[in-house]
Parts: sequence; structure tokens; C-alpha cells
Amino acid sequence: MNTSAPKPLKLFYCYARVDKAYRDELDNHLSGLKRSHQIASWSDREISPGVEWETAIDKELNTAHIVLLLVSSSFMASDYCYSIEMKRALERHKAGEARVVPILLRAVDWEDALFSNLQVLPSDARPISRWSDRDDAFEDVAKGLRKVVKELQ
Repeated sequence: MNTSAPKPLKLFYCYARVDKAYRDELDNHLSGLKRSHQIASWSDREISPGVEWETAIDKELNTAHIVLLLVSSSFMASDYCYSIEMKRALERHKAGEARVVPILLRAVDWEDALFSNLQVLPSDARPISRWSDRDDAFEDVAKGLRKVVKELQ
């Protein structure tokens, strides 16, 4: 009889570097899921010196169960985020290999974006920057992601 706990789902952050503070804050709000070993988050900040960064990103992106698109004008303007990372994430999503979740950080026109057919967080597609209390926004996102984790487990 196998009584070992299930492995945590791998979560990949796809974001523009200017939005690092948002990513860090979201990661803090996901601490409950991380402490209970339901998820293990990864971002490019974990690449060790001397490692080929593109290879490391590809490996993590291609094995992630959940890919978070941290959407802002900077994300939309980044060729690497939008055309490489997001495109690959959406291919894996379409193939049923991963779940892609767009998270609106800052206001931006995303109506025609490649991910516009996906349900976004926070609730009502209101960017985190527009909430009067950012903790409320991040709590809303964390609860939405908890639901995704339960569905994937």
C-alpha cells in the first residue's frame, strides 16, 4: 500500500521583470499551498549562476502543471514573455498537459491576446492594481488558484 503524499504540483511564473514585486507578493500569498506541499513555485530568479537561462526556463516551463501569466503592459510588450513563454504554455494547455491561468496585475488592453479565451484572475477581471486593498486582490487570486490545484490533484 502506497501511503506517500502526492507530489506538489509545479507552478511556473511567466512575468515581465518590472513586475517582480507583484510576483513576490503573489508568491507570499501562495504560502499556504506551498507549506501544505500542494504546489512548488518556480521563477527565473532560481536559475543558478553559470546555468544557461533559456535551457533552465524551457525545462521548468515544459514540466509545469500550472503556468501563471502575470499580465501587464510590460508582459504584453515583452517578446520573450508573450511570443516564447506564453506561446509554449498555451500549446501545453491546449494539449491538456498544463493549466494556464492569466492573472491581471495592471490595467492593459488584453481583449485580442492569445489567452483572451481563458478565465482570468482576479474575480471580474479587475487588475490587482485597481483594488483598494492589494491584499484582498491577492487573496482572491490565491483562492482561485487553490480551486485550480484541487481540480488538478
